[in-house]
Amino acid sequence: MKTKNDRAAALLIVWALAGCAGKPLLPYSTDTVPLMLVPAVGQEAKDHRGRFREIFCAALEARKETAPDYRDCGQALTRVGREPDGSGKPVDLGPANRKFTVVFAPGLGSDCFSGWLAEQDTIARHLRRFGYDLIRVQSGGLSDSSGNGRRIRDVILAQPSADQTPDLVLIGYSKGAVDSLQAVVDYPEIRSRLAAVVSIAGAIGGSPLANSASDAELNLMEYFPGSSCKPGGEGALSDLRPATRKAWLAENRLPEQIPFYSVVTFPDPKRISGMLRPSYRKLSRVDARNDSQLIFYDQVIPGSYLTAYLNADHLAASVAIARTHEIIGELAADQNDYPREVLFEALLRLVEEDLTRR
Repeated sequence: MKTKNDRAAALLIVWALAGCAGKPLLPYSTDTVPLMLVPAVGQEAKDHRGRFREIFCAALEARKETAPDYRDCGQALTRVGREPDGSGKPVDLGPANRKFTVVFAPGLGSDCFSGWLAEQDTIARHLRRFGYDLIRVQSGGLSDSSGNGRRIRDVILAQPSADQTPDLVLIGYSKGAVDSLQAVVDYPEIRSRLAAVVSIAGAIGGSPLANSASDAELNLMEYFPGSSCKPGGEGALSDLRPATRKAWLAENRLPEQIPFYSVVTFPDPKRISGMLRPSYRKLSRVDARNDSQLIFYDQVIPGSYLTAYLNADHLAASVAIARTHEIIGELAADQNDYPREVLFEALLRLVEEDLTRR
C-alpha cells in the first residue's frame, strides 16, 4: 500500500508542479504596473553572500558528522556573477547569544502532503542544540495570502514577549514568503516582535507557471494520499501570478525597521530532481535560470539583503521527500538531498551577527 501511495503521490506532484501545457506562461496583457529589470545588488539590495558563505561553510564542516545530507560548500552554494569576498572574521558556532525562535511559514499545499511526508522536525531539533527554536505555522495550504497572513499574525502574538529586543525570526518558504510579507504589511502590531524576515525560495515576484494553471486543478491536491487540506477557492493561485505579485509589491511598502533577507534557489540543471524536470523545462521557455518553479530574479525581496544562491531545486530547499520515501527518492526526487538543518542554523547566525553589529 505504501508503494502504491508513493506512486500516486509522485504522479500528483509531477502533475501539480508542471501545470497544464500549451498556454503562454506570460500572456500578452497591458494590465500591469510599469516594470524594469535591474540588478538586485545596488541601492535596492545589500549583498551578504560573502559573509553568509563563510558562516555556512564553517557550519557545514563542523556538522558534517552530525547533520544529514552533508554536501561540500562549493556544491551547496551557486556563485552568480561576482560574489563579494567574505569578511575574514572568525565564525562563532557555539551557543546562541540571541536565542531566536523561528516562526516558519510553509509553502503551497503544505497541509495537503504533510501527513504523507511524515517529516521528523529535524531542523527544530538541530536548532535547539544551540539555543534556538522553531515553530511551524499551520497555514492553509490552498488558502490565499490574506488568510495565511492572519494565521502568521496569531502565531506571533501567541509567543511570549521578549523583555527588550525582538526574538522572533519569520522565515517563509515559497508561497510562505508571500504570506509572511502579507502579514508584516497587514498587521503592524507584529513588527516589534520580529528580529528579521527571511525568504527561502520565495515567490516574491510570482511564477509564470501559475498563469497556466487553474484553481480546479490546484484543488485536486485535496486528494493527495493522507491529505488534510481543503479546497482554497481562488486566492492561492492568484497570489502566485506574476501580475498579482508585481502589483502587490508596487502598492505595499515593507517596514524599514525590520531587516529582510532573500535566499534564492539557483540550481545547476543537473541538480533538479526528475519529478521536477517537466516544470523546469516549461519555465525555461521564459528563463532557464529557474529552480523548477521560480525564476531566480523573482525570489528577491526589494530592499533585502541578498543572502545566498542555493544549488538546490525548489523542493530540495525545504521539503525532505527522499528521507522518508526511499523509492521516490531513488526514482523521482533523486536530487532532494540538501543540508537544510545547517542552512537554518547559518541563517540565524548571520542575523544574530548583523543585529549585534548594528
